[in-house]
Amino acid sequence: MKFKTIILMFTFLFLPSALLFAQNNPEQKSEEIFKARVVEIIEQKNITRDDGSISIQQKLTLQGLEGDWKDREIIFDGTKFDVLSASEYTIGDKVLVNYSPGPEGEKNFYVIGFSRANPIYWLAFLFALIVIAVGGLKGLRALIVLLLTFLIILKFIIPKILSGSDPLLISIIGSFFILILAVYITEGFKRTSTIAVFAILISLVITGLLSVWFSAIAKLTGFASEEAMYLVGLAGGNINIKGLLLAGIIIGTLGVLDDVIISQVALVKELKASNPGLTKNQIYHQAMRVGISHLSSMVNTLFLAYAGASLPLLILFSVKQPPFLTFNQIIDNEMIATEIVRTFTGSIGLVLAVPIATFLAARFIKK
Repeated sequence: MKFKTIILMFTFLFLPSALLFAQNNPEQKSEEIFKARVVEIIEQKNITRDDGSISIQQKLTLQGLEGDWKDREIIFDGTKFDVLSASEYTIGDKVLVNYSPGPEGEKNFYVIGFSRANPIYWLAFLFALIVIAVGGLKGLRALIVLLLTFLIILKFIIPKILSGSDPLLISIIGSFFILILAVYITEGFKRTSTIAVFAILISLVITGLLSVWFSAIAKLTGFASEEAMYLVGLAGGNINIKGLLLAGIIIGTLGVLDDVIISQVALVKELKASNPGLTKNQIYHQAMRVGISHLSSMVNTLFLAYAGASLPLLILFSVKQPPFLTFNQIIDNEMIATEIVRTFTGSIGLVLAVPIATFLAARFIKK
C-alpha cells in the first residue's frame, strides 16, 4: 500500500509541474494563420514543366472561418507564385491561409494547404471507439495512458528540449513517467507490474548505452536530415541535435519494450499458476521458448516501422545514386547510417528484454 501511495504521489505531483513547461511566446507576431473556405475559383492554370510534372496554379476567392477574418472575403492569387504544387482546390474545401502585412501596409495571403483537422479528429474518434469496444475497461485505461503520454511529450519533453536541456536526459525522465503510467494504469498495482517496470528500465538503459556508444563510434552528428538543420536555425542553435537523435531512439523503443515485457511477465505468471511443481529454472526455459517465437516477429516489426518511416529516403538512394556506388558507400551516408544504428540498437534492447523479463518474473513472482 505504501508503494502504491509513493507511485501515485510521484505521478500526480510530476504531471502538473510538467505541464507548466509549455512554450510561452509573449511576442505578438505580425503573421497569422487562419482557416478559410473556398467559395469561388476565379482562374486555374495547369503548367507542365520540362521534367513532365504538372503544377497547378489557382486564383481563389476565400471566406474566413475564424478569428478576425471570420466571414470576410479574401482573394488569393496563386498564379503569381511559381511553385511546384499538385494541390487542386475545389469549392467548399477548407484551407489554411497565412496572412502577413507588407512593408507598405498591403495584405498578403498565401494558401498553405488543406485543413485536415476534421478527418483526423474523426479517425481518432473511430480509433478510441474500437479500442473501447474491443478492450472494454482495459481499453479505456489504455486510451487514458495514450493521452497522458501525449501530454508528457508535448508539454514536458518538447519544451524542455527547446529550452536547451539535454534531450537524452529529458527523454529518459519523460520515458520513466510514461512507463509508470502505462504499466500501473493498464495493468494495476501488482507484483507483475513492478517486475515489468524494472525489466523495461533495464532494457531501456541498455538501449540508451548502446545508442550513445555506437553513435559515437559511427560519428553520427544528428544533422543527417533537413529537418534537423532547419530546427537548429529556427531555435538559434539552442538544441543538442545529437542528443535529440538519441532521445528519439529511447522513446521509439519504449513502446515495443512495453508490449514484449508485459506479455512475457504475464506468461511466467500463468506458467507458475498452472504448473506449481516446476522449478524456477524450468519456468524460465519454458517461458523463453514462447518468448523467442514472439521475438522474431517483434524484431521484424521494429525494422519495418523504421523502414516504413524511411521509405522515401531508401527509394531516393536507389534511384539517384550512380551505378558504381558500392553497398559500403551507401551505408557510409549519415542518413542511412543513422537509421541503421537506430534499428539495431532498438532491436538489441528488444532481444535482451525477453531473457531479462523472464528471469525477473521467474525469480520474483510467487506461485
